[in-house]
Amino acid sequence: MSKPASSAVERYRRDGFYFPVPVLAPGEALGLRRRLEAVEAEHGGRLSGEIRHKPHLLFTWLADLARHPAILDAVEDVLGPNLLVWSTSFFIKEARDAAYVSWHQDATYWGLSAPDVLTAWVAFTEATVENGAMRMVPGSHAEQLEHRDTFAPNNLLSRGQEIAVEVDEARGVDVLLRPGEMSLHHVRMVHGSPANRSDDRRIGFAIRYVPTYVRQIAGERDSAMLVRGVDAYRHFAPEYRRRPTWRRRRAPTTPRSWHSPRRSSIAGPGSSASASYFALSFRSSYGAE
Repeated sequence: MSKPASSAVERYRRDGFYFPVPVLAPGEALGLRRRLEAVEAEHGGRLSGEIRHKPHLLFTWLADLARHPAILDAVEDVLGPNLLVWSTSFFIKEARDAAYVSWHQDATYWGLSAPDVLTAWVAFTEATVENGAMRMVPGSHAEQLEHRDTFAPNNLLSRGQEIAVEVDEARGVDVLLRPGEMSLHHVRMVHGSPANRSDDRRIGFAIRYVPTYVRQIAGERDSAMLVRGVDAYRHFAPEYRRRPTWRRRRAPTTPRSWHSPRRSSIAGPGSSASASYFALSFRSSYGAE
C-alpha cells in the first residue's frame, strides 16, 4: 500500500530520515554495480583521487541517476522545486572489513549557509545489519552537536570525527535497504554505521541535494549542478553534463506517493526512460554517510 507524500514528508521532518523509497529494479541496481566495478577494474582497484570527488561529473550513468525522477520528486517534496546536486560520492564497505563510521552529523563539516540539505543514499547492493547498514537516531537532527577528532584507524571519516556527547545507541534505527531502494536523511541527522561482517561488499551512492538559495560560507566558492527548476541565486558556479536521458512526467491529478509503482527506471542513451509520476565511502574531509 502506497503512502501519501504528505505522510512521508511528515515522518521525514519528525525523524530526520525516511526509507525505503524505491528507485530502481534490483536488476538495474546490479547493472550499476557492474558499471562501478568495471571502472574500478580499469583503474586498478578502489576509486581514488579525482574519481572519488563528484563522480557524477565523470560518468553519465551517475549523472542520470542523480536526475532520476523518483529521487528528484521525493527531494522536491522536502526542499522545494529548485534543486542543485552539490556533491556525490560512493560509500563502499568491503567484505569482512573492520572499517566503520562513528556517530556524526554531516552539517558539522560542510560549511553551508542553512541546514536545508538532503542526502539521497541509493543502494547498489543490499544494506543489512550484517554488512554495515547505516544507523540513525530519530529526531536527532533538531540541533547541532559538538564533535571531536579521534583519528581512529578503522574509522572511515577522515579524522575519525565523532559526536562529543553520549549517543543513546538503543535508539538507533537500522536503515535496511534492498538493491535499488534509497534512504533520505537530513544534514544534521546523527548517524553512523558498523563494520561489514558479510562475505560481500556493501555499496551505496550518496547524492547531496540543496535548494538554490543555500550558499557556501566556508572556503572558496563551490560548484553545483542544477537538476530541477531554476537557479535565480547563482551562489554556486554551474556544473554541466550532457543532455539528460530523463523526461519528467507528472500528472497533476495523480496522488503523490513516495511508494508509487515505477513506470520504468534507468536506461541507456536514446531510450525512452521515465519513472513513476511521483516517488517522495570512502574517506572524505566532509565526513561520510
